[in-house]
Amino acid sequence: MPGMVTGELTGELVQGGRSNLTYIVGDGTREWVVRRPPLGHVLATAHDMSREHRMLTALADTSVPVPRTELLCQDEEVLGAPFYVMEYVRGTVFRTAEQTETLGEQQRQDLSFQLMDVLADLHSLDPTSVGLAEFGRPEGFLERQVRRWTKQLKASHSREVEGIDELSQRLADSVPTSGRVGIVHGDYRLDNVIVGDDQRIKAVLDWEMATIGDPLTDLGLLAVYWEGFSGLENNPITKGVGPEHGFPSAKQLFARYAERSELDLSVVDWYLAFGYFKIAVILEGIHYRFIHDQTVGEGFEHVGGLVAPLVAQGLATLKEA
Repeated sequence: MPGMVTGELTGELVQGGRSNLTYIVGDGTREWVVRRPPLGHVLATAHDMSREHRMLTALADTSVPVPRTELLCQDEEVLGAPFYVMEYVRGTVFRTAEQTETLGEQQRQDLSFQLMDVLADLHSLDPTSVGLAEFGRPEGFLERQVRRWTKQLKASHSREVEGIDELSQRLADSVPTSGRVGIVHGDYRLDNVIVGDDQRIKAVLDWEMATIGDPLTDLGLLAVYWEGFSGLENNPITKGVGPEHGFPSAKQLFARYAERSELDLSVVDWYLAFGYFKIAVILEGIHYRFIHDQTVGEGFEHVGGLVAPLVAQGLATLKEA
């Protein structure tokens, strides 16, 4: 970072991430955040630093709060992999029940609805107006998503998971017709935003899977994170959210989102089932890397045990639809 660094650099790994590695780097005067892919086995297209950097840069002057980007380096000789640098936004990332327990009942509701408002605002943006017209291919988006995550599953195959092939096939056989085309975050949830001391969302993080497509995929995924892990033991993925922790239900979140976005949610169950499938595949990828000593992170030894229960819930959601 020519002209930006004034002292010796130090860095530390940010705990809590489940995919790309995030470091806080400082020179004694300023601090930045560095993002790079995980170590070892990397699924094709799943850890593209240039796409994440481009999305953050495009959203800089919109109503969606994001960190300011500083630079992108695609020379793998520097750190062993492509990486980018962005500003360090101060605030809280609510990852644990201990953290969310500090919030009052009204604060939990306000933060939940604010989370939905930011998502609706993101989905209302015209991709062309922010220079992202060529960022994705919205035609056939849902069909490609099912194929993509099925392919990712095969790339991380290390064991048999009951029901996961059936879930993939049933999703492929019942793809709904998409409505609005918009910017899709790809992993939107409470612990991917930074909340300031004023309880306002200061930045949305982790755009590595962002694209242009059907925005309701974000909604289905968020609902799985919100309620889908409830009751699962040894869960290191999402904690302290949902009705069991005093937050509004996913149904209430859907209502808030529908009011602000004016989108039809009549087929949201398909998107919910797809959310279960997508998270199951992501966790299976983490499990693969963990058992091959190719990634680091607290609680990764338990990730593999979450895959089958998520698949079962995905199948149950399709049966109820």
